[in-house]
Amino acid sequence: MQQALFGGGCFWCTEAVFLQIQGVSKVLSGYAGGDIPNPSYEAVCTGQTKHAEVILIDFDEQQVSYTQLLHVFFATHDPTTLNRQGNDVGTQYRSVIYYFDESQKQQAEQLIAELKQDGLNIVTELSPVPTFYPAEDYHQNFYAKNPSQGYCNFAIPPKLSKLRAKFQDLLKTD
Repeated sequence: MQQALFGGGCFWCTEAVFLQIQGVSKVLSGYAGGDIPNPSYEAVCTGQTKHAEVILIDFDEQQVSYTQLLHVFFATHDPTTLNRQGNDVGTQYRSVIYYFDESQKQQAEQLIAELKQDGLNIVTELSPVPTFYPAEDYHQNFYAKNPSQGYCNFAIPPKLSKLRAKFQDLLKTD
């Protein structure tokens, strides 16, 4: 099993996307990149802790590669807006890739370079993995548990539609 740590705005949204990918066995919402240990959701939402909302992904590289996960990451959020995803504004919603090793760093750098060559102004932060703090239990698998919740109903279906349209070959079949 391998791991990836991405922040692409609200973790409810990114979690819902990556749970659909074959080879992904677990997605855990949480916080990383901040100044205080064990931050709460309320503290992170103030923007004062410097944490980003992130997801920790456990995946089987025999079924899905890290590069494929990077492609899904860049296609299902806006990596060109600094500290913002849609109506969510603040450093906690920044686009960030935390890499576990040199290989992950190089793969991310390569894809970022390709996207920039295509004319995109990528602002995604690329940093070594900091301490990861799991979010509170009620945030885990939030969309599956709360599909009719207003924010979920508004923000997540477009991301899932984009995922299905661009990455049909990577979706779980069950």
